[in-house]
Amino acid sequence: MKQEQMKVLLSIKPQFAELIFNGSKKYEFRKAVFKNSEIKTVVVYASSPLQRVIGEFEIEKILSDSPEKLWEKTRHFAGIEEDFFNEYFADRALGFAIKIKKTKRYKESLCLRKHFNLAPPQSFLYLPNENVLNP
Repeated sequence: MKQEQMKVLLSIKPQFAELIFNGSKKYEFRKAVFKNSEIKTVVVYASSPLQRVIGEFEIEKILSDSPEKLWEKTRHFAGIEEDFFNEYFADRALGFAIKIKKTKRYKESLCLRKHFNLAPPQSFLYLPNENVLNP
């Protein structure tokens, strides 16, 4: 019997979520990241104004470095402008970039509260292992 992989739910601005699913954004940047190394899949909650779960992606790896070095490593597939990146990581010694391996856009977007009785996370939320998000 295959063991269920743990997933994490991330709130991502809709414009960035779209770039992830169209393939032009290969990194999702975070100031803090989940500690559980067993997480292999990110479920994407497109935040306001969309407020829907729209798909998921597999994690290739998570980079951790100074913002300057992180930008050098990721800039070609960052999906954001350097000014926005620098503003996001202002006064941070360390930043994270989740490298996106493979995406899966759901056929229908889902309402987090209605379908799963969950509130949108400020940053991320570990999902229960019963595979609630597998449309």
